[in-house]
Amino acid sequence: MLDYAWLMLLFPALGTLLIAFFGKRLGKGVISWLAPGMVALSFAVAVTQFVTLLGLPAEERSHEVMLWSWMTTGTFHVDLALLIDQLSVTMALVVTGVGFLIHVYSVGYMHDDPRFARFFAYLNFFILMMLTLVLANNYLQLYVGWEGVGLASYLLIGFWFDKPAAADAGKKAFIVNRIGDFGMALAIMFIWTSVGTLQFSEVFAKVQTQWIAGGAIATTVTMLLLLAATGKSAQLPLFVWLPDAMEGPTPVSALIHAATMVTAGVYMIARSAALFNLAPTSAMWVAGVGAATALFAATIALTQTDLKRILAYSTISQLGYMFLAVGVGAYASGIFHLATHAFFKALLFLAAGSVMHALAGELNINKMGNLRAKMPTTYWTYLVGAAALAGIPLLSGFFSKDEILWYAWQKSPVLWGVGLVTAALTAIYSFRSVFVPFWGEERDKKLHHHAHESPRSMTVPLILLAIGAVLAGYIGLPRLSLIEGWLEPVFVTKAVEGAAAATQGPIEWLLLAVSALVALGGAYFAYHIYVVNTDIPKQVRASLGWFGKLVENKYYVDEIYNAVIVNPLRDLGGWFAGTVDKGGLDGAVNGIAGVTGWLGSQARRLQTGLVGLYALSILFGAVALLAWLVIK
Repeated sequence: MLDYAWLMLLFPALGTLLIAFFGKRLGKGVISWLAPGMVALSFAVAVTQFVTLLGLPAEERSHEVMLWSWMTTGTFHVDLALLIDQLSVTMALVVTGVGFLIHVYSVGYMHDDPRFARFFAYLNFFILMMLTLVLANNYLQLYVGWEGVGLASYLLIGFWFDKPAAADAGKKAFIVNRIGDFGMALAIMFIWTSVGTLQFSEVFAKVQTQWIAGGAIATTVTMLLLLAATGKSAQLPLFVWLPDAMEGPTPVSALIHAATMVTAGVYMIARSAALFNLAPTSAMWVAGVGAATALFAATIALTQTDLKRILAYSTISQLGYMFLAVGVGAYASGIFHLATHAFFKALLFLAAGSVMHALAGELNINKMGNLRAKMPTTYWTYLVGAAALAGIPLLSGFFSKDEILWYAWQKSPVLWGVGLVTAALTAIYSFRSVFVPFWGEERDKKLHHHAHESPRSMTVPLILLAIGAVLAGYIGLPRLSLIEGWLEPVFVTKAVEGAAAATQGPIEWLLLAVSALVALGGAYFAYHIYVVNTDIPKQVRASLGWFGKLVENKYYVDEIYNAVIVNPLRDLGGWFAGTVDKGGLDGAVNGIAGVTGWLGSQARRLQTGLVGLYALSILFGAVALLAWLVIK
């Protein structure tokens, strides 16, 4: 069965082509079945790949499927091939499983959109490119998928391109990601020039003997890969595109934040574990960037009033946890949190889309209130997702986040402390997004009257994702973790230095208890200030003064970028366009044309048509020539 892995790519590719070329003829009814159906078939293939691998011995769970020879020039050779192992199959299950539910949800959400067919062509394309990325067996093929998800995100974020904000958001995502993609391209060039191949298995084997641990080439390549990952996975300082991506349709937000695009950076670092194990400085940078981003984004999420933007900054923060995990060498834990996050973050975004659908596009939580009475299914599923995000015990987010904190503790108590503070803030903003819109009194009577539960095509995926948000964490129970045993053989070394410390049961259980108390305490605190005594947030805001304003305005990062980078470059471009191009280059070309035209007009005066004048001119010319010869 492993040799049929290419079917995972074939089905969404067919869906993309059929809908793109024949979408109008097929109609909404056919597309509503075709687009989700193709992803469902890919999911079925992924399941068969998983079951097949599960039946093999651990040392045989890596299989390459050769499709065809792709590029050969001189000594450079790259095949188009698929790598089927525990990591790629896990990612394929997440991409296709969660992606399928998002497709089903989109049928109801986008039903009345005039560009229905185009939307599903783009959505299938997104799945295709993400699968290309995670199933690649070499860095160049991974780069194709890497750029493909970037293109798909641009098309989908700016899908409602007639809205200037959506068009600008799409361009912003595309441009910011080009910075990271430049780092990826340079890293691939360095890898090729240093080891002479781009195939993962060959690269990872050769670097063990050809690279020096902590050496310049190992550090350079991995730092460039980190730059690439910060762009795609929206980490400091390249996170600014992700909040604006909320301008796209809500299913797009769910797909980007849960199963595609932003998870690519985490996957790429985990896949490149052999390289980062040789570059401890780069690995610590990964962990540091992740911890800083997690805390930074969590503080912003506390102050946002747009429901989708709260979730957007939450995604940035949770991706920070994943970076923290892979940075300290806990690659399996990072992928574990990626998988659990896919369930509860897709659930939260789709539930937010259900609220938006019911309130005619309104997302300001301060205009909502008591929505649980009108939207019970949306409320209960959103509550499950928020609780999982907050790390409430026995839900999926609790187990995966606690595992990351445990490994962070072994590497550095400082990293653990930052992660724990972030966990407290996460619990507060998660339940703030529950209590403010769904509890209390309705703040806008007209808006509340308009509220209604969403159709089954939207609520059924919510229920299924809620089940996943509850159960997904049990594959990573402390001491009984299935995910580590499944993924660990993919990575070259143990999770962290001194991983034997995992036998220190009392410390691990103590830290787990602390993590649980922090999550529960954050939830209670949110209940107290957003339900019991709603004056406290205003008092806290007033006491914070300038710092409160700083956080509310997202630390003015966009404004700083505009002042330091965007506006100067725009002014420089305007100067080149106006002065250099129009005044200089165009002026020179137009000047030459003007002089040529003037000379032509003067020469035209000699063409009188009088034969006598022509004869006289010839005579004068002959005399002048004779005089010159005599003088010479």
